[in-house]
Amino acid sequence: MTAPYECHRGTSPIILGLPHTGTHVPADIHARLNDNGRLLADTDWHIERLYDGLLPDVTTVRATFHRYVIDANRDPAGVSLYPGQNTTGLVPLTDFDGAPIWKAGAEPTEADIAARLAAFHAPYHAALAAEVERVKALHGIAIVYDCHSIRSHIPFLFEGRLPDFNIGTNGGETCDPALEAGAMAVVASADGYSHVLNGCFKGGWTTRHYGEPETGVHAIQMELAQVTHLATEAPPFAYDPTKAARLRGTLQNLLKRLEDTALRLQHAKG
Repeated sequence: MTAPYECHRGTSPIILGLPHTGTHVPADIHARLNDNGRLLADTDWHIERLYDGLLPDVTTVRATFHRYVIDANRDPAGVSLYPGQNTTGLVPLTDFDGAPIWKAGAEPTEADIAARLAAFHAPYHAALAAEVERVKALHGIAIVYDCHSIRSHIPFLFEGRLPDFNIGTNGGETCDPALEAGAMAVVASADGYSHVLNGCFKGGWTTRHYGEPETGVHAIQMELAQVTHLATEAPPFAYDPTKAARLRGTLQNLLKRLEDTALRLQHAKG
């Protein structure tokens, strides 16, 4: 079986995680999705293209499977990221609008979930964890920057319009304050964009799991409103090169700021 992820190794202290850009759905699973599910509407569309080439020698780990197969940014134990709020689970039963994605009677079973954990979720995180250790061995510090995007209006999940830049550090727990402050300074200076820290999105399981600043591993999630880089937030979810070019400039500044801050922190540590 082909590995359910793609990995590009670099020498930067930054590691880009891309858990939701994959669109592969095995045939047996695809057959169980209903017409709504087969739209794969909740993909983080074109994020791998948006970040491509922004930072020399960056490491990337990208899941190739779709989040409807199993969500690589959810706790493998099935614990909710946002207890009491609308969200989607380890293997979603609905889309982000609360509409079913599986044919009646074809919803995933506990056995299905266990099999998908072993075949998809665990290998992706084993690859990501290995890169974290490798990069940390190179620099004494590693930053997991988890790349995401979502529609700017989803009433089922949040009220109103989502800010353009949504930085999540789980309330400051997953990274050094200097990294959080640096990221916020870059997005705050980006003309024409809105931003928030630890708003609707405080960081998914990846950010919360890997972010242990006391060990030299830091994690930040960036959730981008898709209006910033798509022609439309509906099928066919086309990439808008003009919008994206403008956004890429800010993202490049952000990644460079994080890289420089990481190396400075490690140098100060001695």
